Amino acid sequence: MIMKEVKQEICPLCHNTKIFEFAQGENRVYLHCKTCDLVYVPSIYFISQEDEKAKYNNHQNSPQNQGYRDFLNRLIKPLCANISPHSFGLDFGSCPGPTLSIMMKEKGFEIDIYDYFYHDDKSVFEKSYDFITTTEVIEHLHNPLYEVERLWSALKPGGVLGIMTAFRPDVDKFETWYYKRDMTHVGFFTKNSFEWLAQRLNAQIYIPQSGVVILKKENS
Repeated sequence: MIMKEVKQEICPLCHNTKIFEFAQGENRVYLHCKTCDLVYVPSIYFISQEDEKAKYNNHQNSPQNQGYRDFLNRLIKPLCANISPHSFGLDFGSCPGPTLSIMMKEKGFEIDIYDYFYHDDKSVFEKSYDFITTTEVIEHLHNPLYEVERLWSALKPGGVLGIMTAFRPDVDKFETWYYKRDMTHVGFFTKNSFEWLAQRLNAQIYIPQSGVVILKKENS
């Protein structure tokens, strides 16, 4: 399939301008950057902050939900294998029912939380962390490069950034992909996207399974 090039568009991850139409659906357009392999929704289709928060208010995730704990363990287990005991961390995008932070505290780690809508304490970005987690968040970010680089700058040398998001399928399966139907989801990443990001950050990258990414900062 030959994709039509879209003019006057800039990729929100790598800032490349060679952008192509990828798909349509949900009354919006999905664009593809061939440099970092990100598929994203142009800003004209972003919903309001009020509607976005209303969507998050309906989330039923909590520490009492064993299924959600099992889901978070997909990241927590490889993360803990790459950090020292008693490390100090930040959970970025904790949502209305913080759970990952509680699970990490149960394991003996100290951890701060940040969420734009529910815990907007920007002082966290003035601290330095041994690890930072962001689970099911990066697909919501309007400016993912800015946010990831802000988190990266808050990591100590040798620190670890753990990311979870559903990896985007190829175009033939994208049309029916459940993940894109959420109107708060505006960026869809692949393994290639995170490998581009790792190169940008000069980071070591480890992908233990689909949708789970560990980025490690150099010690010096």
